[in-house]
Amino acid sequence: MEIAGYIASLVIGISLGLIGGGGSILTVPVLVYLLGVEPVLATAYSLFVVGLSSLIGAVPKYKQGLVDLRTAVIFGIPSIAAVFVTRKFIVPLIPDKVFSIGSFMVTKSILMMVLFAILMVFASVSMIREKNKNGNNNGTDAERRFNYPAIVLEGAVVGTLTGLVGAGGGFLIIPALVLLSKLPMKQAVGTSLLIIAAKSLIGFTGDLSHFTIDWKLLLSVTAIAVAGIFIGDALSKKVDGNKLKKGFGWFVLVMGIYIIIKELFFPGGGGH
Repeated sequence: MEIAGYIASLVIGISLGLIGGGGSILTVPVLVYLLGVEPVLATAYSLFVVGLSSLIGAVPKYKQGLVDLRTAVIFGIPSIAAVFVTRKFIVPLIPDKVFSIGSFMVTKSILMMVLFAILMVFASVSMIREKNKNGNNNGTDAERRFNYPAIVLEGAVVGTLTGLVGAGGGFLIIPALVLLSKLPMKQAVGTSLLIIAAKSLIGFTGDLSHFTIDWKLLLSVTAIAVAGIFIGDALSKKVDGNKLKKGFGWFVLVMGIYIIIKELFFPGGGGH
């Protein structure tokens, strides 16, 4: 299963390079079901993998002028604060046995995986429905009207979700940047990578005192995902990213439904 896990890690990176997101939603399932990592720990590992991958992916976007630093700061500060507080204080407070329904016990691990699967379903719908946007909104900073309260609130909400389930949240961030900050689509994608990198890596530091990290496994998965980003970036010049995103969305939808069914009706597998 480990070989399958590493291959899947490469696919995660390729998808990030090809379509600018989406792949990170598979990081936790890969760690849990293919590499045998305990679900709560997997959400921590995912923050590191997603954070470092996004940081490396953001560098060429910044060089191309596709990162809006002002928006990244406005959105990023509440998001970073929320994810750090969630990982440092809220996640450790969740009891191992959350509640029971009859004879079925909802454990912390099951709760985390079901929350993650629900997020996967929402992410898949976003990818499937997404239209081909060419980013024709080329308004300058002077023409833009930032909805500061909404941006700060959205940042805090995305940060909390990221902290709970270990996903990058790009499918939530990108629409927010387009609608609230009036960024062109391509600039929203680049800016979201920087935000995801900052909040995920800082959120991961909140876990260091709670878990013993298997750095060999974590760095191996991250290195493979990063390699996949470069492969995906090269392929993106030859392949229609919008069609890929829609197909990938259907795959994520099936995976999300599978995880919900497995965790609720057949608990006890991979990494529990």
